[in-house]
Amino acid sequence: MSETAGLNETHSGLLSHLKELRRRAMIAGGVYVLGVAVLMNWSAPVFNFMAAPLLSALPAGTPMIFLGAPDVFFTYLKIALLGSLFITSPVTFYQMWAFIAPGLYRHERRLFIGSVIGSVFLFSIGGAFAYFVVFPLIFQFFLGFATENIHALPAIREYLSLFMKLLFAFGLSFEIPIILILVTRLGLTTPERLAGQRRYVIVWAFIAAAILTPPDIISQVLLALPILVLFEIGLLLAKAGNKTPEKTQKEQQAG
Repeated sequence: MSETAGLNETHSGLLSHLKELRRRAMIAGGVYVLGVAVLMNWSAPVFNFMAAPLLSALPAGTPMIFLGAPDVFFTYLKIALLGSLFITSPVTFYQMWAFIAPGLYRHERRLFIGSVIGSVFLFSIGGAFAYFVVFPLIFQFFLGFATENIHALPAIREYLSLFMKLLFAFGLSFEIPIILILVTRLGLTTPERLAGQRRYVIVWAFIAAAILTPPDIISQVLLALPILVLFEIGLLLAKAGNKTPEKTQKEQQAG
């Protein structure tokens, strides 16, 4: 009898968690859809901002073109979809936090909040580095091959694809310090073990840069070098924040 009651209680608790998860997912999803609808009205000026590094490298008065009738619409739609993802991310993270926070220890809550804030900050830094440093350099390099008989008329769809690819490549590469801190704090590895893999990291940094960037040496080097620098920064932060098991156990008991 008691076993049946225990099963019923477990089942009831699971249903309660699933309902809570569904409610918070619907809130986050609803806010995201609303953000998409609002940003569709601002996609044109956002795209103009995104295209500024390319347009500044083109001869004055050179337009951007579209090759298919739906290209402009779908370009603006993609901008709204991705823009809403970033703008509504505080709501999404809050709903996620409110769902998982009751089951976390105090030190785990601090780790989660710090990871989210740090990830958003570093991704933004990576995107800014790509926009203000990398884009002007690679566009000047590519467009430098134009001649009197060969003119560049960039298409908006292809440009958006390249822009997003590079933006996410640099944004994600700047997350390396957060990743190293997390894997060491969670006990998956140690800073010393990571430091021993440095020679492999150098090789994989240039391989990843070759895959994620256009086939030019400038963008590849500009991605690989920050990866290596951020790896070293992540190691230093991981060593500084590495806690002893005894201290972690005390924090778990206090939480």
